[in-house]
Amino acid sequence: MNQTVRIPDDHRVLHRLIMPEDPMADTLPLYVESVAAGAAALASTGSALGEVGPQKKAEQTPMAPGAAVAEDFDLSEHRSRFGATIPAAGSRSFGTYFNAFPASYWRRWTPVREITLTIQTEGDGQIVVNRSNAKGAQQRVDAVAVTGRRTTRVPLKLDAFGDGGWYWFDAFAGAQGLRILGAAYSADASLAKRRGTFSIGMTTMNKVEYCLDNIRTLLRQDDLLELMDVMYVIDQGSDRLTDHADELAPLQDGMGDKLQIIEQGNIGGSGGFSRGMYEASTNGRSDYVINCDDDIVIEPESFHRVLTFADFCTRPTLVGGHMFDLNNRSSLHTFGEVVDPWRMQPAAPNEEMELSYNLASYPLRATPWLHRRVDVDYNGWWMTLIPTEVVREIGLSLPVFIKWDDAEYGLRAKKAGYPTVSLPGAAVWHVAWGDKDDLVGWQAFFHERNRIITALLHSPYENGGRVPKESQFMDIKHVISMQYFTQMGRALAQRAILDGPDALHQNIGTILPQIRSKTGDYADSRPKKNIDDFPAVVPGKPPHKGRPLTQPRRAALPLWAAKQLVRQTLVKPSEKAQKNPQAAIAHQDARWWRLTRYDSALVSNAEGTQVFWYQRDPKEAVKALGESVRVHADLTRRWKELSRAFQEAAPRITSFEEWEKTFAANPAPQREDKNSTGADR
Repeated sequence: MNQTVRIPDDHRVLHRLIMPEDPMADTLPLYVESVAAGAAALASTGSALGEVGPQKKAEQTPMAPGAAVAEDFDLSEHRSRFGATIPAAGSRSFGTYFNAFPASYWRRWTPVREITLTIQTEGDGQIVVNRSNAKGAQQRVDAVAVTGRRTTRVPLKLDAFGDGGWYWFDAFAGAQGLRILGAAYSADASLAKRRGTFSIGMTTMNKVEYCLDNIRTLLRQDDLLELMDVMYVIDQGSDRLTDHADELAPLQDGMGDKLQIIEQGNIGGSGGFSRGMYEASTNGRSDYVINCDDDIVIEPESFHRVLTFADFCTRPTLVGGHMFDLNNRSSLHTFGEVVDPWRMQPAAPNEEMELSYNLASYPLRATPWLHRRVDVDYNGWWMTLIPTEVVREIGLSLPVFIKWDDAEYGLRAKKAGYPTVSLPGAAVWHVAWGDKDDLVGWQAFFHERNRIITALLHSPYENGGRVPKESQFMDIKHVISMQYFTQMGRALAQRAILDGPDALHQNIGTILPQIRSKTGDYADSRPKKNIDDFPAVVPGKPPHKGRPLTQPRRAALPLWAAKQLVRQTLVKPSEKAQKNPQAAIAHQDARWWRLTRYDSALVSNAEGTQVFWYQRDPKEAVKALGESVRVHADLTRRWKELSRAFQEAAPRITSFEEWEKTFAANPAPQREDKNSTGADR
């Protein structure tokens, strides 16, 4: 790694100060903030006084977005990637997401027990080193006056970070101003197990511009390219990178043999990531493979950090980066994930964690739960480093096309003795889940099938805990919500499980076309772009006394559900509702207990780009509910048998040999003209 400061000769950089490559107001709070603004935020939460009980975000008084960046900030101050300029009498805190040092993670997962903070400065002022504990209470560690051009070193112990806590420093400028020329946290290099190299496995599907931008970003990182063996781009789309020769050629020239584009048929994320993992684990060079989504924006320093952390880990460890919201870039969307074993559902590691946590409004120093170490079961494959020795031992992804491949792999690695760490300070930007709804539509098949397969493989409970019962409840919700296409996919998924594990490889390239071929059979699978493309809304019977529709109380739910099932299956929908929808319902309001009150309704999708006409069909409801009862009876009866079959087959169906056959059986469709950029796209 290129050094920005002179660290001790026998040390290795763990974490260096960085500023955004392209300083923008919406990302700057992730790198630097005003000491005064941060203090105000601390006071609003009580953290400054150590009053850090179970305070939720909703109970705090938020700062205005971006308020952590003081009004006197000039973005031109931060043109340097590895330093910052502090104006006369100004102050800056680097107790931020990308620049605070996550001490508790290094304490827990590595042998490092002492680090050195080295800061190179020019000008006059003061450096104040701080730490926090697991409760988020801030404590001053040291203060050093600086003048002229100076290198300051502060030794820091990690012994007291057993449950959480960070280190960071604040800088205060004197009358002449102060420049931070560079700063780094380092440790004894001999504690590292290796100096590893890595390959990237990036799976793409018709997102050429994202891929090209990410290649451009990596091409600018000379010190990172020294550590990277190959970037494998697994292209499974119809609009391929090789169709864009004018843009690709200079990148290929710059990367040389470090960029390899592999084209294959569409076998989903699990097929694409497995190909990248396979190539990296058989190239004879790479110690690690980093799985990356294509539609991300990369903070390239994250690769250095996960790589260095993995080198120091006491055992082979999967190291992942967090996810920020691509459309709200100061919003931290995922800080860590576990799998609830009773329900076999992704969950937050503790109740204080919330999705889409805006660090511009609630800075790191003012958020107690961000200071507690979070231990996880898996990390999403938007960015996850996996040691190739682990891949060679436990195999590749399950052949499940999309959904649950990363979670299942984390659980499998954990069972084999290889933990996953979601490392603070390493992250990418990706579209947040709130802008999607993949529990309905064609993706419902993969959610349902792969969740149940994961339970068959990893549930510690007899007969899968709550999974079979909850699956049947979800079937009922979709049916009474008039989501018959979604329920068709779920039923197909449940029957696919009964076919056993060997069908997974056989069908991986054909199951999606099979599902999509049925869209014409269901009204709720034929979207249009605008509400006005449908017949006009004609309201049905108004609500009783004008009262708004509400979710039934838990105690009344069984009787309410019974009445709704009778209505759904035996009562014919009104003739008017068959000709005109009774309501237009926004996506966020389309709850199952609301949809079930209508005979037909227009419902928008999560992205706001399409509208669906849901229409109640008693015959379809009877058919779907009957199928659900039958298949769940089979699942429950055969659970132990199926669990044993999938567990016995897992080493084989995730093996290199089995995946080699699948890669060969799913080549990229041939082009008549490889360089065509016309109708093929």
